[in-house]
Amino acid sequence: MAKRKLKMGMVGGGIGAFIGPVHRMAATLDNQAELVAGCFSSDPKKSKKAGKAYMLDSARVYNTYEEMIEKELALPDGERIDFVSIVVPNVHHFAIAMAFLKAGFNVVCDKPMTISLAEAKKLRIQVEKSGKVFVLTHNYTGYPMVKEARNFVASG
Repeated sequence: MAKRKLKMGMVGGGIGAFIGPVHRMAATLDNQAELVAGCFSSDPKKSKKAGKAYMLDSARVYNTYEEMIEKELALPDGERIDFVSIVVPNVHHFAIAMAFLKAGFNVVCDKPMTISLAEAKKLRIQVEKSGKVFVLTHNYTGYPMVKEARNFVASG
C-alpha cells in the first residue's frame, strides 16, 4: 500500500482564533498530515469563510461538528479524515471528543482535556472502549527552550 498523508479534520480554529493556526502548523510541520475538512466556527458563515481561506473543498467544510461526523462517516475509508483536532473553548472539549470517539475517529485534543475529573474519567472509558488514539496536546513541551530548561533541571 502506498504511503499517504494523514487526513486531518479540525473543529474550531477559524479565522481570528488564537490557537487554531498553531495546531494547523504543528500538525503539518513534518509534511505527514494535511487539513482536509473542518467545522471552524459555531457560525456556519464563519466556518465556510475559514474553509475557503484554508483552500478546502467546500463540501468538506461543515456547519456543525455533528454534521462533520455524519458526512465524514459517509465517505469511503481512504477519503474520510483519519483524525480530528479539537481546538475550541475548553468547556466544549468533552462533548466533541466524546462524539468523535463514539463515531470511531481518532482525536487530538488541545489541553485541558475536560473541565472536570468526572468528564475525564468518562472520556478515558470511551477511549479504551473505542480502541482509538486519543492525544492531548501540550504544545510548549516541544519548544527548544523548554527542552533546554528540562535538561538543566534533570542534570542538577
